[in-house]
Amino acid sequence: MRTLLVLLRIILIFGLLGGLCWVIIGNIYTVNKAVESYSWLGASAILVILFVLYRNKFQFSGWYKGKGRNKLPKKVTLSLIFTSFILGISPFVLGSLFN
Repeated sequence: MRTLLVLLRIILIFGLLGGLCWVIIGNIYTVNKAVESYSWLGASAILVILFVLYRNKFQFSGWYKGKGRNKLPKKVTLSLIFTSFILGISPFVLGSLFN
């Protein structure tokens, strides 16, 4: 039963927070058609940030008490945040290069 609650919690966190972030940030990508066609990269950036938040913060406040509840290493966290930043700005770069 705990496994189902944890999975439901993960789906809700990613669905609600991801949707809220996309509502806030998604309007930035509607600047022009070229940027809008690469907006899926911005959505990927949101998912990567949510993954980092879940692994470093949210997983410690849930029902799961098993093994493997470790934070991500600092280097992995920083590289994922950097990757998310690159994914977030890449629609603007790709939109200006290919149009």
